[in-house]
Amino acid sequence: QVQLVESGGGLVQAGGSRRLSCAASGRTDSSYAMAWFRQAPGKDREFVAAVSRSGVTTYYADSVKGRFTISRDNAKNTMYLQMNSLKPEDTAIYYCAATRIITRQARLYDYWGQGTQVTVSS
Repeated sequence: QVQLVESGGGLVQAGGSRRLSCAASGRTDSSYAMAWFRQAPGKDREFVAAVSRSGVTTYYADSVKGRFTISRDNAKNTMYLQMNSLKPEDTAIYYCAATRIITRQARLYDYWGQGTQVTVSS
């Protein structure tokens, strides 16, 4: 019902910035809560940030709070993740996801994108 496509990944220098985008298509008129997750090699999938259907409520993982900012533009059916002060430990595949009600738990998300690779060089 909903398709999600991430973009904006790539190779970034430590301390640099990058903005990821997640474009939604399909039945986006229902207005889903959306989130970013990431998975580094050899590690479990990790919650990064989430934004409510209205865009008013946001959640952040402690590891990215103060450095990353999640936002959405419902008119464009697009969610963003602005990443600043990037560290090598931020290197991962970043996935966008959508669900009906905002949550930090990956297992509760219904739709997932294919992911975009972010590599932070030291």
